[in-house]
Amino acid sequence: MSASTKTYEVRGMTCDHCVMSVREEIAELGDVEVVELELGSGRLVVAAPAVADERIAAAVAEAGYELAGAGR
Repeated sequence: MSASTKTYEVRGMTCDHCVMSVREEIAELGDVEVVELELGSGRLVVAAPAVADERIAAAVAEAGYELAGAGR
């Protein structure tokens, strides 16, 4: 199965440690091929074969942040 790429916005991050925490939580979902996250804009790009938006939101929340909107 090929990966699909989705873009999100993460709110509440203030430092590089925040970025690392979110990346680690998303990587733990499994089957995630790419996680790109920009601190300044909060732009999150995830490439994975089949990871539901709800699972991404839950991983971001587990790290202590908020996911704004569904992936596109």
